[in-house]
Amino acid sequence: MAISRRKFLNMLTVGSTACLALMTPITSWAAWASDAFNAEKPEDAYKSLFGSNELIESDEVKLKVPKIAENGGAVPVSVKTDMKNVESISIFVKDNPQPLTATFQIPVGTIADISTRIRLAQTSTVTAVIKADGNLYSKSQEVKVTIGGCGG
Repeated sequence: MAISRRKFLNMLTVGSTACLALMTPITSWAAWASDAFNAEKPEDAYKSLFGSNELIESDEVKLKVPKIAENGGAVPVSVKTDMKNVESISIFVKDNPQPLTATFQIPVGTIADISTRIRLAQTSTVTAVIKADGNLYSKSQEVKVTIGGCGG
């Protein structure tokens, strides 16, 4: 079955438009977070990502990270909370070249529980920040690294 040139161009135009429409939110969010991901100090990353650097230390933030990591290239991290109205969970590493390591948007009505692996350049403090009800709640723990994971 042959497709006419006109029909092919029409399908190509519709398909391209649909792809661009779906990608727009992703690219605009990436541009919004780039200043936070490129910040060189945790305080600058907090300010850029959240608009504030006032963190409230909270035992409601459950941060699970090893005290000693043999390889800084893949350190497991889990963060969870039972707080209501959680908007996001972010992970920062104080002594990494770029402290913001990851940020997760938490959809309304879902359980605020994330797990990932991060890189640590050296022994440093890992901080989890949960944004809920317009406040920033945090929990920190130092991780000793025997082999760094951010080599150039």
